[in-house]
Amino acid sequence: LRAGEILGVAGLPDSGKDELPAALFGLQRRAGAVTVRGRPVPALSPRASIRSGMVLVPADRRGAGALLSMSVQDNVVASSLGAVSRLGFVDRRKVTSVGHAFVRRLDARIAHLGQRIRTLSGGNQQKIIIARGLATNPRVLILHEPTRGIDVAAKAEIYGILSGLAGQGVGILLISSEMPEVLGMSDRIYVMNEGRIVGELSREEASQEAIMKCIMQSNREVA
Repeated sequence: LRAGEILGVAGLPDSGKDELPAALFGLQRRAGAVTVRGRPVPALSPRASIRSGMVLVPADRRGAGALLSMSVQDNVVASSLGAVSRLGFVDRRKVTSVGHAFVRRLDARIAHLGQRIRTLSGGNQQKIIIARGLATNPRVLILHEPTRGIDVAAKAEIYGILSGLAGQGVGILLISSEMPEVLGMSDRIYVMNEGRIVGELSREEASQEAIMKCIMQSNREVA
């Protein structure tokens, strides 16, 4: 994954693509190595992943992403409490300042910063979850099904945010079961099947047919 690139990952439901984000981020066991700017990231340590500059926006927005009982501003700073704390105590003014900054940056529609995130629409919840990751100043953003359950207008806004982040040099790994999303957003696409990368396609080469051809060819090779 290169700085400023959106790298898509496509595959069938049992291809292994849906296990990839948790393994990269340290939420489940993995083989091999993960490095960010040449520095290894320890396995099974999401905290080390965040320190290395990597953040994950999970597919299960309500179950694993949003801290539903907490406010918008507390969700934004949840992964970067050190930046809004002094002598071990959270500085509420800093929390409010950071919350305001990211709500404006991502144009999240909220009533106020103290609003519980469970009361927001799916698209605005997703913006706040992305804001939480961005508050850590990441180099790598891993997105798993980033627009699942979101309406068309909110999807377009999320796509605009991702394009802007890539333009600022953030490397984005986009894992999605929505083929138009992968094809429309990715600079490059990896195709997965049976837990392996079985093809790499440039934006110019990529199509639904080309992706399925990679999968079918790998099935024949295994057979």
